[in-house]
Amino acid sequence: MPPPPVLPKPKFQCPVKVSAGNIMDEEETMTNITRGRTTVISKYHRNIDRSGTKVSSDGSTPKHLVEAPVCTQSSSQDSGWHVWSGWWSEEVKGHTEFGEQVTDAEHLPAPSEGSSSSRSERALQDHEDETQENVLNEETQNMEKDEDKQEQIKELKLYKIANELLQTERAYVTRLHLLDQVFCAKLTEEAGKGTFPVEVVKGIFSNVGSIYTFHSQFLLPDLETRMSQWDSTPRIGDILAQLAPFLRMYAEYVKNFDSAMDVLKQWTERSAQFNTIIQDIQSQDVCGNLTLQHHMLEPVQRVPRYEMLLKDYLKKLPEDDPDRSQAEKSLNIISMAATHSNMAIRKMENLKKLMEIYEMLGGEEDIVNPSNELIKEGQILKLAARNTSSMERYLFLFNNMLLYCVPKFSLVGQRFTVRTRVGVEGMKVLETSNEDYPHTFQVSGKERTLELQASSEQDKEDWIKAFQETIEIFQQKNETFKSASKEVADEVSKEELGKRAPRWIRDNEVTMCMKCKEPFNPLTRRRHHCRACGYVVCYKCSDYKASLRYDGNKLNKVCKDCYFILTGRADAEEPVSGKKRGILEIEAAQVSGNSFLCGFLQYSTDRTKPCQRVWCVIPQHDALVLYLYGAPQDVKAQCTIPLLGYQVEDIQRSVDHPPTSFRLCQSKSVHCFTADTEEVKLRWLKVIRKAVIGEMPECQTPVDDDLANGCHEGVPDGT
Repeated sequence: MPPPPVLPKPKFQCPVKVSAGNIMDEEETMTNITRGRTTVISKYHRNIDRSGTKVSSDGSTPKHLVEAPVCTQSSSQDSGWHVWSGWWSEEVKGHTEFGEQVTDAEHLPAPSEGSSSSRSERALQDHEDETQENVLNEETQNMEKDEDKQEQIKELKLYKIANELLQTERAYVTRLHLLDQVFCAKLTEEAGKGTFPVEVVKGIFSNVGSIYTFHSQFLLPDLETRMSQWDSTPRIGDILAQLAPFLRMYAEYVKNFDSAMDVLKQWTERSAQFNTIIQDIQSQDVCGNLTLQHHMLEPVQRVPRYEMLLKDYLKKLPEDDPDRSQAEKSLNIISMAATHSNMAIRKMENLKKLMEIYEMLGGEEDIVNPSNELIKEGQILKLAARNTSSMERYLFLFNNMLLYCVPKFSLVGQRFTVRTRVGVEGMKVLETSNEDYPHTFQVSGKERTLELQASSEQDKEDWIKAFQETIEIFQQKNETFKSASKEVADEVSKEELGKRAPRWIRDNEVTMCMKCKEPFNPLTRRRHHCRACGYVVCYKCSDYKASLRYDGNKLNKVCKDCYFILTGRADAEEPVSGKKRGILEIEAAQVSGNSFLCGFLQYSTDRTKPCQRVWCVIPQHDALVLYLYGAPQDVKAQCTIPLLGYQVEDIQRSVDHPPTSFRLCQSKSVHCFTADTEEVKLRWLKVIRKAVIGEMPECQTPVDDDLANGCHEGVPDGT
């Protein structure tokens, strides 16, 4: 039955009074208020019903009902409170039903104006709004606290990474001190007594002294200073970006590591005193029961460790952090240094492999060459040209040639005989089909065409892919070399050879024959000029005569190449001797015309020997290498100096060197140079100091016409 109109009065008044009267406990009340009006009111009335049924032992009304003010007015048994309570619970079943009935005015009788029911409803609504606002504020504060906590966690992680870098650096410097100041120092001291050669010690420890100096005097102090100021300057990227270029010096140590291990093992077995010193040091506590070989492995592993820590540091670093750009820059430099170390390791492994192939081929010439790189090797079958019978063969594919070999009997491992060399230049590879012999392909070159059969379809695809990639890389390098090379402006072309008088290369512009590259001397190998091309050649290379149209078709002395071209007997570009182009066989005129700096310097590697005047070039296509020529027109360099990792010393004045001198030092290698003037010396130092840290130098243009050194400078005049 519907309730009387007066019964809904306590509908909104009771929850407030009941809450104040502790009918519900505080925790349950706050939870129910945030869930909504339906849950609060329903639970309240359910508690009222339960409380109303409980009577104390003496028959009195429960205490919590007596103390509640609202219940004092309308909680008697005659008021029908339980009837109203049951009706209201029935009205507000579920959240949806309650929401609909509360918002729909038609289902409830309209309260009279100014009634206590309206005031109670407004009070409860205000209370609920205030509660929801408080809850929202509390959640916002919690979120802000969580954000601050996350920020603190990130800062803590960055600090832990930086601190790990510092701690590992301290331990690493301790290892380097052990290597340089204990092992190396003790062995050097004993070598000074003549027990074993000093070169043995230098060959083992390489440039570990330079590495120790860099870490102990530069990197570690800077890291310690920065970590002590971390609260005000929480960053490490700027330090690493400044010092990371010096990590390239590790390339020499890594490159020498395998050789050092071999020398160490050899002299440990050969010299008892050498072995005793090492064993005594290894028995000390500072070594931690580890061998010298184990400690020498530390520098090999250090650069990759820097790379790993810095990558982890960048992952935790915010995108908008001011240290991010410096950290990314230092990571690029360190990654490059790690790449250089890995390249040095690969080069050493490649040289070891070349030595093994050299022995398997019975001392085949031009195999052990740093420019040679083994791409692929393996057994294969060769199909005969006449009857298509198959024969077992072995292939060695290098970056510049293919060795087609025949196995031969041997009791000491695999041995082969080279049957044919096929150059990669002009090589083609084609997939063929043969009904009798599957998995076949053809390799054709200038020297020979081979039809080969692989062991499987996968093996055939691997060989074809290796050939194609090798040919593509070779062609790209060849095109780059051709575009970078610059021909002499007044050099006679093949079409004009013998028809126009050439420009003669001056005698003082070369120190070796421009054809066979043998050095000149005043007695047995004198200079001669080819009347057709103007090159300076030796008597063997000029022992030919041909008629020249510009000289009235008279017979003139010409070089071998010009003789073949003029007479049409053979193509002069075909290699007669079969020798390959070496890494030093780059003409000085080509690199001088495209260089950062070139000119004459006095050069010496030993203070006891007199200085030699050499033509020095730092080419643009190889900015980290210094080429030394005997003269500006030499077709072959005397030597090259890879500048990366060297220390540059500016010698102001000493007894042995004039003030225009400077030195390049790395481990046991020392190169002394002397310029003609102080200004020329400063220009060389400016270029070299950038090259030794791996940066691209700037082209040094002459400041006036009287300078003898400069970029793109001409050859000095002479008669």
